[in-house]
Amino acid sequence: MGKYYTIEEAAKIANVSVKTVRRHIACDNLPSIKRQNRYFIEDNNLQIWLTKGKCLKFDSIFDDTEINKYGQEDDVNWIDISDKWLYDGWNDVTYRNGYNFIDLFSGAGGLSCGLTMAGFTPVGSVEILDCAVQTYKYNFSGKKGFHKNVETGDIRLSETKETLYESVKDKHIHLIVGGFPCQGFSMAGNRIVDDPRNSLYLEMLEIVKHIKPDFVVCENVEGLRSMLDGKVEAKIIQDYREAGYEMNVAVLNSADYYVPQIRKRVIFIGNRIGAKNYHPKPLLTIDKYITLGEGIKRFLNLPEDKHFSHIFTKHSEEMQKRIMEVPEGKSLFGNYSDAWKKSPWDKPSCTVKENHGGVNLHPLLPRVLTPRELAALQSFPDTFIFKGVKKDQLIQIGNAVPPLLGKAIGIAIMKILDKNK
Repeated sequence: MGKYYTIEEAAKIANVSVKTVRRHIACDNLPSIKRQNRYFIEDNNLQIWLTKGKCLKFDSIFDDTEINKYGQEDDVNWIDISDKWLYDGWNDVTYRNGYNFIDLFSGAGGLSCGLTMAGFTPVGSVEILDCAVQTYKYNFSGKKGFHKNVETGDIRLSETKETLYESVKDKHIHLIVGGFPCQGFSMAGNRIVDDPRNSLYLEMLEIVKHIKPDFVVCENVEGLRSMLDGKVEAKIIQDYREAGYEMNVAVLNSADYYVPQIRKRVIFIGNRIGAKNYHPKPLLTIDKYITLGEGIKRFLNLPEDKHFSHIFTKHSEEMQKRIMEVPEGKSLFGNYSDAWKKSPWDKPSCTVKENHGGVNLHPLLPRVLTPRELAALQSFPDTFIFKGVKKDQLIQIGNAVPPLLGKAIGIAIMKILDKNK
């Protein structure tokens, strides 16, 4: 049996960082074995890796990409959406703008809900998480009577794509949207470029090429923009340009569109009809943002209601005391500033994330926020019902695009479509 090295030992031998070794292991450049939650590299595999020069395979796919360096001024066109903002196609399903859309990686349906508010009609969706599909099916098909072909599906499988194609073959698709999974693009951690989840945008691109919608919207975390000094963003733009779609990119803050939360997302908008791409002009200035308190005060004295997703977390008396002692703007645990955090009552909430319990502390009560309160901070309507156990609901809510941000994007695209009829 050959000699085995830990990641730390391999990094020292190779004169690289531990992070670099982990990245190579994660994308199969460096074979390893896992024992008791630790990785070990066999000596022969380490020597082969050293001989190859430790070339990053995840760099190679970007070699020919023309870079628009992150940090330069974006070419953004803004359009006023205030004249259409009061229309609500979610509460009034008779309000339809005549345009159809498909939501890929739909999750529970935050982006779909927002586009429906803008008057778009959902005619297809793809999502792999079953509890999210059940939520989507209940709200869009069951309660609102929209498309019935809502089933759990893996977008990587040909049968999933064929089912989608068959279901919309007789419809004109004006818009395909997709918030492809962004964990690998996060500002946190190693941001492994070759993370399999990062290539899922290519699955979306394949569907776009087949269906040929008028418009495409891609949504992701702001951290995507700085990956490999902007090469990832440039690669996505280049791929869609080769498919016939000219794209413009901007970072939108959900708080600018009446969402009681600071949540920034990078939004790619592209079209193949020769139109000018517009992003929605912000509706609020920072001094007019909706606060956390305004977003959840209606639940302040509401008893627990599991059918409404207003589910309390049981805390010990000691924990309740500790929660009440946390100052606004601080975290219960100093090393976890994004978890167990108490956002101020009179300011927008910090970003709601995919956590399983210690999500956000209530500013006034000795407990964490309930799924329903978190959904409100995401701007989901109170009539939107989440399926699954509490943990599943928190995942769905944390991963969702805020509906009101989706509405703003939808209105902007609707106005472009109206202009280019």
